[in-house]
Amino acid sequence: MKLDPYVQVDDTPFTVSAADVQRARGLPWRSGRNGVGLDEMDYGNVVYRFQDNGRLEEITLEAEAVNLGKVSVPFAMLAAFIRGQDPEAFERAGFLVSPAFGLAFDPSEPFWVTALARHCIPEWQAL
Repeated sequence: MKLDPYVQVDDTPFTVSAADVQRARGLPWRSGRNGVGLDEMDYGNVVYRFQDNGRLEEITLEAEAVNLGKVSVPFAMLAAFIRGQDPEAFERAGFLVSPAFGLAFDPSEPFWVTALARHCIPEWQAL
């Protein structure tokens, strides 16, 4: 996973619409509403989640490593890296959330990492 926090995940900018994703990737394997009221487009190895207004909230994908600029962090080291580099990191519902890097993940569930839109951080803090 190449992450430019709050801006882009791999080749997908956070300004993308659901229609843009579908044009680029085709029909998702599954789609529907999740338990927190977001519309999901599941392509197997990546899941896009959108608000009702079409704004992208999250991109979850399998990531054996997260590339942040010139630094590549293997998933096995990601929790230690986040705790060492982001003093505002916090845990919610089994996830480690990093406001500095705009991501959330469950350290016990390799290799899934969720990149977050900036406006999602207060929602995670409120859980």
